[in-house]
This record gives sequence, structure tokens and C-alpha cells, in this order.
Amino acid sequence: MSSPTTNVPAHDVAPEDLATVARQTSVYVYEAPVRIWHWVNAAAILVLIVTGYFIGSPPPTMMIGEAYEQFVFGYIRFAHFAAGWVLAIGFLGRIYWAFFGNHHSRQLFYVPFWSATFWAEVWFEIRWYLLLAKEPKKYVGHNPLAQLAMFFFITLGVSFMIVTGFALYAEGAQEGSLTHDLFGWVHGLTWNSQRLHTLHHLGMWWIVIFMVIHIYVAIREDIMSRQSIVSTMISGTRTFKDDRPD
Repeated sequence: MSSPTTNVPAHDVAPEDLATVARQTSVYVYEAPVRIWHWVNAAAILVLIVTGYFIGSPPPTMMIGEAYEQFVFGYIRFAHFAAGWVLAIGFLGRIYWAFFGNHHSRQLFYVPFWSATFWAEVWFEIRWYLLLAKEPKKYVGHNPLAQLAMFFFITLGVSFMIVTGFALYAEGAQEGSLTHDLFGWVHGLTWNSQRLHTLHHLGMWWIVIFMVIHIYVAIREDIMSRQSIVSTMISGTRTFKDDRPD
């Protein structure tokens, strides 16, 4: 036997739970291309971070055979280059979907700097994360602080890493290659290759910092906020824990 107002079996219903179950609302927010890009992008960045660290700080020589029998560092560089291409192509696809997807697919690429309301909500979110606000607000897409962080760390950060990464790749591809024709000019901005390597390496740590904060905040908000967070990037649906408008 089921409750007349829900599909919850009667044996699983407590009177105090019925109102909560009836109030559950959800909105389809993140379309499939956005969700696929999110997880592919995360995997590519993880590979890039690990391999990039070893490229910047090479592992000690492994005495497992003659030098000509080993290709460990070559495999590390290959994995880095392959993940770099995945990151770049995926990012171009994400830009494409920003034009043809729903409203939420465009949040990643802009920040309404001119909006006083936006900055007021950014300040509120900062207070909430610092445990100075009693209760969080409800957001269908990214909250304003998350949107700001995603823009600087992902939109600008990933763009910087793609451009500097391909510029370094162009060094090995040499003049006359398509990569050099498209990205060789970056070397002129940094004056020398070593400085470009350093900037690219610092960019890696910029992304690492974001990933640590992003994972922590996503799990924290999934527990403490008034809407789903982690499961939303799997199903695409934002589920709200109450029916109050704000």
C-alpha cells in the first residue's frame, strides 16, 4: 500500500516526512554535453597535473636496463601531450555548446561585473562559506562566488594553460609546423623559453589549488546547502531540499 500523495510505500512513511517528500522539487540544469565535458576535462587535468609535475621535476633514473631499452620519460611526455589535446579540443567543444546550449551552459564564460546585485550575492556567499551566515540561498545554476571562481580558474586558467602549453609544444615542433605558426608568437612575449616553462608550471599549481577548493566546496555544499551539488553533475538535475523561494 502506498501513500495517496506520494509513491513512497506506506511502511516507509512517517507523518513528519510526508510534507518534505511532497516539497521536493528539481530542475534540469546541466545538459549532457556539459556533464560529459566536466568529467572528461577533470580526467584530462588530472593526467596533465601528474605528468606535468614529473616533466618539471623528472623522476630519478631507473636502473632497469640500458638507456635505449627505456622510454619512461617519453611515455610521460606522450601522456601529457595527449591529455593536452583532449583538454584543448574539449574546451573548444565547450565554447561551442555555450552558444547552442541552455542558459546555464554560458555561466562559465562571463561574469556580470556591472551588477551590484551579483557582487552583493558574492559577498553573501563568502560569509556563508566562512560560517557567518545562518542559512544559504538557493541557486539553480552556479552561485555567484562559484561562477566567479570558475571564470578565473577554469575559463581564464585553462585558456592560459592551453596557449602556453601549445607554445612550449611548438618549440619541439619547430618553425614551419602548424603549432609553431599558431602559438610561436607566445615566446616573444616571455623573452625566453625558461620563463614560459616557469609560467606554465605556476599555472599548474593555480589549477591544483582550484581543484582542491572545488572538491571541498562541492562536498560541503552537497551536505550543507539547500540543493544537490555532486549528483547534479551526474544526472544534470538540481534537486532542492525545500520549496521556499529564497
